[in-house]
Amino acid sequence: MSALAVQGLSFAYGPRQALDGLAFELTAGHFGALLGPNGAGKSTLIALLTRLYDLQQGDIQVFGHSLRREPRQALRQLGVVFQQSTLDLDLSVQQNLAYHAALHGLSSRDARARIDQELERQALSERRHDKVRTLNGGHRRRVEIARALLHQPRLLLLDEASAGLDPSSRQALNRHVRHLCRDQGLSVLWTTHLLDEIEPADDLLILNHSRLVAQGQARDFGDDLAASFARLTAPCA
Repeated sequence: MSALAVQGLSFAYGPRQALDGLAFELTAGHFGALLGPNGAGKSTLIALLTRLYDLQQGDIQVFGHSLRREPRQALRQLGVVFQQSTLDLDLSVQQNLAYHAALHGLSSRDARARIDQELERQALSERRHDKVRTLNGGHRRRVEIARALLHQPRLLLLDEASAGLDPSSRQALNRHVRHLCRDQGLSVLWTTHLLDEIEPADDLLILNHSRLVAQGQARDFGDDLAASFARLTAPCA
């Protein structure tokens, strides 16, 4: 089954084309990496997937549910970590999660159980009463992942989730999300412009100048992914 199917997706900001005829699928339970330079259209795609922007042309299906025809059912399958943090820094970890659970209509009992589960999964149980502003960048990202998983989505979207983190924190976050994908059967779409966040078994999509210029398993691009990426994203490509 496809976790995500994008069909003929185009989007423009006035005269500027941000996405042009995107079409791809992400297999359920896989780690998909969307790789592209800054300005390639990655964040626009995330905005369309989450309905921050309305679809202009084409369609998106999440586990078979069309964002055009069944938006509620489609969005129910999604958990999202945006590039810019949306946590309330003056609330505790627990309070941030409880507020989000209430937005999803979870009962107090279910919210408590799921918050406990996600904090344990993210190794944050001991930080539950700490204000978010006291956490380092990597731990804040883990709180956002916990929040994104509270309503038990099947597909997790992460838009440049490692932005602003130091190299060791970036690597730790990347490994952590991969463990969730492997151990929990979660489908993941991870957007990045950094080659060291890609592994050979990833379902790799390369986006450049609003178009999907290549797709396949990362290992299919050869031993020198950097050279392939440079060629595919060169100005004349």
